[in-house]
Amino acid sequence: MTPPSHPESDAPPPVQPTHPACVMVINASDPSGAGGLTADIATMASVGAHPVAVVTGAYVRDTSAIFDHYSFDDEAVTEQARTALEDLPVQIIKVGFVGTPENVSAIAELTTDYPELPVISYMPNLSWWQEDLIDQYLDAFAELLLPQTTVLVGNHSTLWRWLLPDWNHERSPSARDIAAAAAQKGTPYTLVTSIPLPEQFVENVLASPEAVLGSGRFELFDGVFTGAGETLSAALTALLACGSDLGEACAEALGYLDHTLENGFRPGMGHLIPDRMFWAAPDDADEPSPEGDTTDVPSIDGFVLPPHDTQH
Repeated sequence: MTPPSHPESDAPPPVQPTHPACVMVINASDPSGAGGLTADIATMASVGAHPVAVVTGAYVRDTSAIFDHYSFDDEAVTEQARTALEDLPVQIIKVGFVGTPENVSAIAELTTDYPELPVISYMPNLSWWQEDLIDQYLDAFAELLLPQTTVLVGNHSTLWRWLLPDWNHERSPSARDIAAAAAQKGTPYTLVTSIPLPEQFVENVLASPEAVLGSGRFELFDGVFTGAGETLSAALTALLACGSDLGEACAEALGYLDHTLENGFRPGMGHLIPDRMFWAAPDDADEPSPEGDTTDVPSIDGFVLPPHDTQH
């Protein structure tokens, strides 16, 4: 006997996930917390995603400058990523600075094996590095990873010098010009940040070769920030993983970045850092407790952490 058919309206509703969206981020560790993997993890957690972090190497840096970088080999990088991908329901992949052309090639092979996962690529400023290493890295990224990239994110100046090195017009390239250059390598969308405008303003533009898809105009803050690009690209990636469409995710990520810069802080002797957890700061930190609150709180006056001078 044939079982009765069920009309479409009787189909069970789709199962809603019971956990945050998983986002794989492939980047270098930054011990200062200004950028790199540290910035990605803090940002993605702040906007509600679960970061699946793959470390490609480590910066030697403080909040002022990058002094060096040590890379993992490509097998160490891909083994981390493939093991996590076999276990976790990753929704999207973000690629930051991965250190070597060999790592670029290995990650391109990895993303080819997971064509259903969008790839957001962020290209940082590499001017701290040796010129020959920069050229090798950018050439490998353009040839191998841009064809796998869904959205490329980068500073106007950085992307201009990389993708349009022979630009000889009197005007600077527009976001669409840069997007067209990226599209020639296979990237359909580009988010160009910090396009200079008059009167201390900058514009951030999401573009394809055919059109400007969204933009935001922001006034420059006083002070120099480190980690703004990492924050924006990580927020965009996490918001896309959480279900926002590209235009909505871009607008929300730009708004989030603006708040992190507005609440930026200087933890060291160098640059300001975006406060990626600005929303968690107490509103009335200095207000006394309400009258009548008799909750007993143990006193910790005189409590001192012991020194770690145990003899072995």
